[in-house]
Amino acid sequence: MTARPKAQPGKRINDPEGLRKRVLDVAEASFQARGYHASSLGDLMAAAGVTGGALHHHFPTKKALALAVIEERVAAAVEATWIAPVQAAGSTREGVRSVFEAVAAELEQQGFVRGCPLNNLAHELSLADPDFRTALAGIFSAWRQAIADKVRADQQAGREQDTDPQRFAALAVATYSGAMSMAKTAQDSGVLRDCLNALEQGASPASSSKGEARAKRRRRVLRQYKAF
Repeated sequence: MTARPKAQPGKRINDPEGLRKRVLDVAEASFQARGYHASSLGDLMAAAGVTGGALHHHFPTKKALALAVIEERVAAAVEATWIAPVQAAGSTREGVRSVFEAVAAELEQQGFVRGCPLNNLAHELSLADPDFRTALAGIFSAWRQAIADKVRADQQAGREQDTDPQRFAALAVATYSGAMSMAKTAQDSGVLRDCLNALEQGASPASSSKGEARAKRRRRVLRQYKAF
């Protein structure tokens, strides 16, 4: 077994990809904990242990860094947390339930709630810059589309015949996003379980049929009044 050559004191290690990853790690954590606007480049450089020249080599501007965090880290988080589990589940509803329960359990173990990374940045940046808004909207769109596609796969298997894929997907995403916002405010992950129960009851085929029946009754009553 040969001995490894000793590193030369003060010798710089050329690892541009490692440096870029370290900056993204620091920026992602800071944007979630403090927000984009409250995270200065100086603080990010200090936390990552990089010089201004090294930072700007990979990310010429703070905006470029934020877009990289959104497109590489936040999109990947949604993929890992939501899209992949739903696609792998036996059905759409099983997949949605498993995500809510897994996130609630993780937050309970963690002991605090920082909120949904996508939600946090969407609240802060959607009106700040059109490029931010486009990048964030693209992730929401892919998230909804994955759920809608799973509903369509269920329908091909003979399930969810009374479910509108796009509407169910929008409801699932909105319920989770709202639940995470409330859980963050209350620092209580139990809100996720409450919202999951409401989603399952409100989006069930039976409740959908009841809702359509009530709407038909209201329309009949209105037509009767118009006749007088």
